[in-house]
Amino acid sequence: MSPRVEVGYAAALEKYAPRDAVDLAAMAEQHGFVGTLATDHFQPWLPSQGQSPFVWSVLAAVGERTSTNFGPGMAVPGYRYHPATLAQAAATLASMYEGRHWVGIGPGEALNEHVTASYWPEAPDRLNSMFEAIDLIKKLFRGSIAGRDTRFTGTYHRMESARLWTMPAVAPPVLVATGGPVTARRAGKVADGIVTVGTSYDRAATLLERFDRGVDEADRDPGTMLRVLHLNLSWAPSDEQAMANAIEQWPLGAMRFPKGDIRSPQVFEQIARQVGPDGFDDRMLISSDLDAHRRRIQQFADIGFDRIYLHNVGREQRDFIETFGRCVLPAVR
Repeated sequence: MSPRVEVGYAAALEKYAPRDAVDLAAMAEQHGFVGTLATDHFQPWLPSQGQSPFVWSVLAAVGERTSTNFGPGMAVPGYRYHPATLAQAAATLASMYEGRHWVGIGPGEALNEHVTASYWPEAPDRLNSMFEAIDLIKKLFRGSIAGRDTRFTGTYHRMESARLWTMPAVAPPVLVATGGPVTARRAGKVADGIVTVGTSYDRAATLLERFDRGVDEADRDPGTMLRVLHLNLSWAPSDEQAMANAIEQWPLGAMRFPKGDIRSPQVFEQIARQVGPDGFDDRMLISSDLDAHRRRIQQFADIGFDRIYLHNVGREQRDFIETFGRCVLPAVR
């Protein structure tokens, strides 16, 4: 078990207006949650979710209203953001809130990124583009801290000679968001940590093992790495309501196929009509039993996650925050 485990709040921006999301993040901290993970969406998963504010604006407000760590679970360089633009956004937040900001970077989904992509690449190209972007971002961070310009010419990304003029003394950690073992191992060689979401206990253990293997192969210090879990769950006062919330609010949890190429919330809505109680597996606990949720969080803490951000899929977030803050978080060792 990691001695540093912190349980934070996952702000699902596809479901909440920006002011509401910031208020919930502040409330979560007041009730014992440590840190905020915010989702970066251009569109919601489902039309009924109804929101999709700009994550960087929300994160700035979260930084002002809270006192612990915060970051985007998966920002995607190369489509909506050039890697240098993403680096500037992260560096600015890290300068404003030193030691608190981190950034998760992933290969992305067409749902959010195709809006500016003339061509949506296949998965291997998306992964290679992501790792090249991380190389650019980290070189730009290092050069900017040293007070020198950086030039970059790669297969997927180019940057003319430039530096970040607003840059903290210590760069924000750059984490790779992934659910794939091969990518996790590769991330261990170059990134400052890993973020995984919506996964089972067994798969999470495999991802951490592969990530740590990559860290070891690159002769890096495992003690400096962040291991982050974005944990979806459905809790409500009754099992029936918890299941109804899962089906209505988060049918994504029952869609056992890659979602990276689906472009439209309306398509997800059509697929969601096929989701029923039998479609969910051990990737998401659906229960009114608070002790069952505590045990599940503890399981993930015991295999080595440093930070676990909880996303309760139902709309009643204040009841969830108050109840888990009182009954669940104090019991997580």
